[in-house]
Amino acid sequence: MALTKQKRRERIKMRIRKIVSGDAERPRLTVFRSNKQIYVQIINDLTGVTLVSASSRSKEISEAEGSKSEKAGLVGTAIAKKATAAGILSVVFDRNGYLYHGRVKTLAEAARKEGLKF
Repeated sequence: MALTKQKRRERIKMRIRKIVSGDAERPRLTVFRSNKQIYVQIINDLTGVTLVSASSRSKEISEAEGSKSEKAGLVGTAIAKKATAAGILSVVFDRNGYLYHGRVKTLAEAARKEGLKF
């Protein structure tokens, strides 16, 4: 029996999470992509605390004109600015089972461009 898209993504996600973990020095930047929105968090896995978060549902990003990919780029710049303001310069990237393509790639490249190291 073939795997559904969700089951396949869950298996990939678990395979990635076995390896990728964030700590106080290099927290984990994780991405969640829904059909309409994109959300990103920076998490310290040792304490289980979300340090910084951003999403395309915030007022300034949702009001911006453009495609979902362009809004993902805005979310990437927003998370990088919030992270540097919080003193986070280096993170571990967790693509959360999604392919590094499209909106996920745009978000990551925008965050790198703003100075976030991963």
